[in-house]
Amino acid sequence: MQNAGMATLGLNWRYLACDVRPEELREALVGAKRMGFVGVNLTVPHKLLAMDFMDALDESAKHWQAVNTVRFEGREKGGEWLPIYQFEDVVPEKVRAQGFNTDADAIVRSIREDLGVELRGARVLLIGVGGAGNVAALKLAAEGVNELFLVNRTHAKAATVAAEIRRRHPTVKVHLEYPRGELDLAINATSLGLAGNDPLPVDEKQFTVRQARCVFDMIYRPAETRLLAQAKAGGSRVANGLGMLLYQGAKALEIWTGQSAPIEIMRRALQQNVYGEVNLL
Repeated sequence: MQNAGMATLGLNWRYLACDVRPEELREALVGAKRMGFVGVNLTVPHKLLAMDFMDALDESAKHWQAVNTVRFEGREKGGEWLPIYQFEDVVPEKVRAQGFNTDADAIVRSIREDLGVELRGARVLLIGVGGAGNVAALKLAAEGVNELFLVNRTHAKAATVAAEIRRRHPTVKVHLEYPRGELDLAINATSLGLAGNDPLPVDEKQFTVRQARCVFDMIYRPAETRLLAQAKAGGSRVANGLGMLLYQGAKALEIWTGQSAPIEIMRRALQQNVYGEVNLL
């Protein structure tokens, strides 16, 4: 996706995947900075850890309390910090890492486009509040959902997120339990579903996916998790996380390059890479 976007923009850049242990994240970021990287993306479990390793935070990272995109910037002689790609012929004496969050807008854009859900006034269940789940909880509250049910393996973490939502958005009703009755939307923000033998991310004794009119799973590979298959069989509208991945990545490319991302080319490359040849006609 990113390499297709960069090629379309005429950039002699390459996007590489690197495995980094959480305890080595700081060193990896320092190394990328010193080697002249334009920027990096971060995924689970680095998004929260990276907050402490940034030299500066964009308002998006401050507001959503997570970093998934890093842009390296150089300081020019006048003191202004500029994206590193603008230093074509010189190496800036000082370089910093600025953290951004592109997940929040990508989540709601994908939910609206892929499921047609209007979030204002909705009843929503969110399973998992770590990393992207934490961002999703805050963004859903900001979008004006009426009731938000938070379920997390660690109850204390969910309680912390709930307290932050109540502080920022006191009109949103936040519950630390499974809902009763029908829901507009259920979201899986856990990793349960990545493996074919994973159990459902919900406690079936307390909740059935048939309660949700729409189900969104942030997992995009496999294309249909056990959760989505069961939800579809029960008559719910379903969508996976491919759209979220596309939109957060496109925004990251714009942050690094200062140019508009070629969305459809990136979408095609992403679909072909994840699912094989796709007929888009």
